[in-house]
Amino acid sequence: ETKLSGFGAAPTKSEGASIEFDTAQEAFTSRYTHETVAMGFSLTEEAIEDNLYDKLSARYTKALARSMSSTKEIKGANVLNNGFSSSFTGGDGVALFSTAHPTRAGNQSNTLATAADLSETSLESILINIADMKDDRGLRIAAQGVKLVIPTAYSFVAERLLESQLRTATSDNDHNAIKSG
Repeated sequence: ETKLSGFGAAPTKSEGASIEFDTAQEAFTSRYTHETVAMGFSLTEEAIEDNLYDKLSARYTKALARSMSSTKEIKGANVLNNGFSSSFTGGDGVALFSTAHPTRAGNQSNTLATAADLSETSLESILINIADMKDDRGLRIAAQGVKLVIPTAYSFVAERLLESQLRTATSDNDHNAIKSG
Protein backbone atom coordinates (compact mmCIF):
# COMPACT_ATOMS: atom_id res chain seq x y z
CA GLU A 1 0.00 0.00 0.00
CA THR A 2 1.52 3.29 -1.06
CA LYS A 3 0.86 6.46 0.92
CA LEU A 4 0.68 9.48 -1.30
CA SER A 5 1.63 12.99 -0.30
CA GLY A 6 -1.00 15.47 -1.45
CA PHE A 7 -0.53 19.10 -2.40
CA GLY A 8 0.28 22.15 -0.30
CA ALA A 9 -1.98 25.19 0.08
CA ALA A 10 -2.77 26.94 -3.21
CA PRO A 11 -0.96 30.28 -3.63
CA THR A 12 -2.66 33.49 -4.73
CA LYS A 13 -2.31 34.17 -8.48
CA SER A 14 -2.09 37.66 -9.91
CA GLU A 15 -4.28 38.52 -12.89
CA GLY A 16 -2.66 37.34 -16.10
CA ALA A 17 0.11 35.46 -14.29
CA SER A 18 0.63 31.78 -14.90
CA ILE A 19 -0.39 29.27 -12.28
CA GLU A 20 2.09 27.52 -10.04
CA PHE A 21 2.35 23.74 -10.13
CA ASP A 22 2.92 21.44 -7.22
CA THR A 23 4.13 17.86 -7.28
CA ALA A 24 2.43 15.02 -5.46
CA GLN A 25 4.83 12.33 -4.31
CA GLU A 26 4.88 8.91 -2.76
CA ALA A 27 5.50 9.23 0.97
CA PHE A 28 6.16 5.60 1.92
CA THR A 29 5.02 2.07 1.17
CA SER A 30 3.52 -0.31 3.72
CA ARG A 31 3.74 -4.04 3.19
CA TYR A 32 1.47 -6.49 4.97
CA THR A 33 2.20 -10.12 5.66
CA HIS A 34 -0.95 -12.20 5.92
CA GLU A 35 -1.05 -15.14 8.28
CA THR A 36 -3.12 -18.27 8.30
CA VAL A 37 -4.14 -19.69 11.65
CA ALA A 38 -5.51 -23.19 11.89
CA MET A 39 -6.32 -25.74 14.54
CA GLY A 40 -8.33 -28.92 14.70
CA PHE A 41 -9.14 -31.80 16.98
CA SER A 42 -9.56 -35.50 16.58
CA LEU A 43 -11.58 -38.13 18.36
CA THR A 44 -10.44 -41.64 19.06
CA GLU A 45 -12.08 -44.62 17.40
CA GLU A 46 -13.07 -45.83 20.86
CA ALA A 47 -14.99 -42.60 21.57
CA ILE A 48 -16.90 -43.06 18.33
CA GLU A 49 -17.53 -46.78 19.02
CA ASP A 50 -18.70 -46.02 22.57
CA ASN A 51 -21.14 -43.47 21.10
CA LEU A 52 -19.41 -40.59 22.90
CA TYR A 53 -18.85 -38.82 19.57
CA ASP A 54 -21.96 -36.60 19.78
CA LYS A 55 -21.22 -35.30 23.29
CA LEU A 56 -17.49 -34.79 22.79
CA SER A 57 -17.78 -33.38 19.30
CA ALA A 58 -20.21 -30.63 20.35
CA ARG A 59 -18.07 -29.60 23.33
CA TYR A 60 -14.82 -29.67 21.35
CA THR A 61 -16.37 -27.71 18.50
CA LYS A 62 -17.43 -24.92 20.90
CA ALA A 63 -13.98 -24.91 22.51
CA LEU A 64 -12.32 -24.74 19.09
CA ALA A 65 -14.55 -21.83 18.02
CA ARG A 66 -13.70 -19.98 21.24
CA SER A 67 -9.98 -20.59 20.69
CA MET A 68 -10.12 -19.28 17.11
CA SER A 69 -12.13 -16.22 18.16
CA SER A 70 -9.68 -15.44 20.96
CA THR A 71 -6.72 -15.80 18.59
CA LYS A 72 -8.33 -13.37 16.15
CA GLU A 73 -8.89 -10.79 18.91
CA ILE A 74 -5.34 -11.14 20.25
CA LYS A 75 -3.76 -10.75 16.80
CA GLY A 76 -5.98 -7.73 16.07
CA ALA A 77 -5.10 -6.09 19.40
CA ASN A 78 -1.37 -6.57 18.77
CA VAL A 79 -1.43 -3.45 16.61
CA LEU A 80 -2.26 -1.45 19.75
CA ASN A 81 -0.37 -3.60 22.26
CA ASN A 82 2.86 -3.17 20.26
CA GLY A 83 2.09 0.43 19.28
CA PHE A 84 4.78 1.93 21.53
CA SER A 85 7.51 -0.54 20.53
CA SER A 86 10.17 0.56 18.05
CA SER A 87 10.39 -3.11 17.02
CA PHE A 88 6.95 -2.80 15.41
CA THR A 89 7.06 0.11 12.99
CA GLY A 90 4.65 1.30 10.33
CA GLY A 91 5.37 2.40 6.78
CA ASP A 92 6.87 5.67 7.99
CA GLY A 93 9.49 3.78 10.01
CA VAL A 94 8.28 4.70 13.51
CA ALA A 95 6.02 3.06 16.09
CA LEU A 96 2.27 3.66 15.81
CA PHE A 97 2.23 5.89 18.90
CA SER A 98 5.08 8.27 18.26
CA THR A 99 5.96 11.91 18.80
CA ALA A 100 7.93 11.96 15.54
CA HIS A 101 5.97 10.71 12.52
CA PRO A 102 7.96 12.09 9.56
CA THR A 103 6.07 14.10 6.93
CA ARG A 104 7.08 16.61 4.24
CA ALA A 105 5.77 19.33 6.57
CA GLY A 106 7.92 18.13 9.49
CA ASN A 107 7.48 15.59 12.26
CA GLN A 108 4.02 15.11 13.71
CA SER A 109 2.93 13.57 16.99
CA ASN A 110 -0.07 11.43 17.82
CA THR A 111 0.68 11.17 21.53
CA LEU A 112 0.78 13.59 24.42
CA ALA A 113 4.11 15.38 24.90
CA THR A 114 4.23 13.92 28.41
CA ALA A 115 2.61 10.52 28.99
CA ALA A 116 -0.39 10.75 31.32
CA ASP A 117 -3.01 8.51 32.88
CA LEU A 118 -6.57 8.85 31.60
CA SER A 119 -8.10 11.98 33.12
CA GLU A 120 -10.23 14.92 32.06
CA THR A 121 -7.10 16.97 31.34
CA SER A 122 -5.30 14.28 29.34
CA LEU A 123 -8.43 13.42 27.34
CA GLU A 124 -9.04 17.09 26.53
CA SER A 125 -5.41 17.50 25.46
CA ILE A 126 -5.44 14.54 23.08
CA LEU A 127 -8.79 15.61 21.61
CA ILE A 128 -7.28 19.04 20.90
CA ASN A 129 -4.21 17.38 19.32
CA ILE A 130 -6.47 15.25 17.11
CA ALA A 131 -8.46 18.31 15.99
CA ASP A 132 -5.18 20.07 15.08
CA MET A 133 -3.79 17.17 12.98
CA LYS A 134 -2.37 18.00 9.57
CA ASP A 135 -1.71 15.99 6.43
CA ASP A 136 1.68 15.29 4.86
CA ARG A 137 1.84 18.81 3.41
CA GLY A 138 0.77 20.67 6.55
CA LEU A 139 -2.92 21.18 5.70
CA ARG A 140 -5.42 20.58 8.51
CA ILE A 141 -7.42 17.40 7.99
CA ALA A 142 -10.43 18.11 10.25
CA ALA A 143 -9.94 14.93 12.28
CA GLN A 144 -11.93 14.34 15.42
CA GLY A 145 -11.69 11.74 18.16
CA VAL A 146 -14.65 9.38 17.99
CA LYS A 147 -13.59 6.27 19.91
CA LEU A 148 -11.77 5.69 23.16
CA VAL A 149 -9.86 2.40 23.26
CA ILE A 150 -8.75 1.66 26.81
CA PRO A 151 -7.70 -1.25 29.02
CA THR A 152 -10.35 -2.61 31.37
CA ALA A 153 -8.60 -0.93 34.33
CA TYR A 154 -9.77 2.46 32.99
CA SER A 155 -13.37 1.50 32.18
CA PHE A 156 -14.86 3.26 35.21
CA VAL A 157 -12.75 6.39 34.69
CA ALA A 158 -13.86 6.47 31.06
CA GLU A 159 -17.50 6.04 32.05
CA ARG A 160 -17.28 9.02 34.42
CA LEU A 161 -15.47 11.16 31.83
CA LEU A 162 -17.73 10.38 28.90
CA GLU A 163 -21.15 10.01 30.49
CA SER A 164 -21.25 12.54 33.35
CA GLN A 165 -23.40 15.59 32.71
CA LEU A 166 -21.05 17.78 34.77
CA ARG A 167 -17.26 17.87 35.14
CA THR A 168 -15.76 15.01 37.08
CA ALA A 169 -13.58 15.14 40.20
CA THR A 170 -14.33 18.79 40.89
CA SER A 171 -16.76 20.76 43.04
CA ASP A 172 -17.39 23.09 40.10
CA ASN A 173 -20.79 22.79 38.50
CA ASP A 174 -19.40 23.24 34.98
CA HIS A 175 -20.87 21.49 31.98
CA ASN A 176 -18.97 18.37 30.81
CA ALA A 177 -17.40 19.71 27.60
CA ILE A 178 -16.09 16.26 26.57
CA LYS A 179 -19.60 14.80 26.54
CA SER A 180 -21.14 17.66 24.57
CA GLY A 181 -18.18 18.12 22.20
